[in-house]
Amino acid sequence: MTNREAQIFQWIMENPMISQEELAAKAGIARSSAAVHISNLMKKGYILGKGYVTSGPDYCVVIGGAGIDIGGVPEEALVEGESGSGRIVQSLGGTGRNIAHSLRLLGVGTKLVTTIGDDEYARRIIENCEALGIDISHALKTVRAETAKQLYIMDEKGNRKLAVSDMRINESLTASFVTPKMEMLNKARMVVLDTNIPQETIALVCERCKAPVFAESVSVKSAEKLLDVLDKICLVVCSRSEAEVLSGIRIRDKDTLERAADIIMEKGVKNVFILVEKGVYCACYDEQFMQNAGGSVEQISSNGAKDAFMAGVTFGFMKHMNIRQLAKLGQAAAGITLEVEENVNQQLCVPAVAERAKVEL
Repeated sequence: MTNREAQIFQWIMENPMISQEELAAKAGIARSSAAVHISNLMKKGYILGKGYVTSGPDYCVVIGGAGIDIGGVPEEALVEGESGSGRIVQSLGGTGRNIAHSLRLLGVGTKLVTTIGDDEYARRIIENCEALGIDISHALKTVRAETAKQLYIMDEKGNRKLAVSDMRINESLTASFVTPKMEMLNKARMVVLDTNIPQETIALVCERCKAPVFAESVSVKSAEKLLDVLDKICLVVCSRSEAEVLSGIRIRDKDTLERAADIIMEKGVKNVFILVEKGVYCACYDEQFMQNAGGSVEQISSNGAKDAFMAGVTFGFMKHMNIRQLAKLGQAAAGITLEVEENVNQQLCVPAVAERAKVEL
């Protein structure tokens, strides 16, 4: 579903008897153009017949990892080769799960396609998803591998210094496992991918999914999985180093940052968000700009901030916000997440995000 189709579909859901003339006037387009969008929505199965009977969708699908994060948080600056005092903390994690969690806190109906083992960590994930209202019925539960785990070390400022991840279980999210779920994916408002899943699965979803596909690049290595499908991706969130992989150029300054965004869009991505030290560089078909981080944030931990940014952007897209508003909502969600030790801040909510982003919802 394109941005314009999503906008028209929302108006139809609000008023199923709305005329093509009214839709055209609201969208600022010709009636014939509105008719084309309606025809496309019917072909894609979102509109079922006369009177604009609709079939949803009222949910977003996240495909990605779920696991447990175990971290070391020092009380003072780390000294290489020495053991410093601090705390050992545990938090439910996984990029896909973090995004799904944040989306639910923002009131978005969410289905999580992930893979978990038959262990205590898996039971904690299931219980948490059920408590939040995340539909985890499409997850793969296997006894052949343990639930994903990540071991990390923070510095005294709350920035991650080192991490080791055991995500071998994510290889179970194969294309053959996801294929029977395509009907569910096609009826979603959008599908969000985290790049820790197999490349063949990313390719399958990007090639066959009718809903807009968003992707969060999780690491430099996993960013390579997106290179062959960038023309099928509606929106991507990546770091500076991941943007270098996607664009094929080294980012040294503002000019090369702008050029990298240009190249990623030339490869087909419609909306690009590159997270950099002082903010986020944003690009779409009609504008590019640097959105500086607004206001001061008391950072406790950087864990989960990027995932919260993706959730904020996804939420804004569902509300038909423009790219500047999307960036503000993403930054607001990330800022709220930076203020806690866990991967997701339970205080994340629509009023809090709207107030911090200064966006009317």
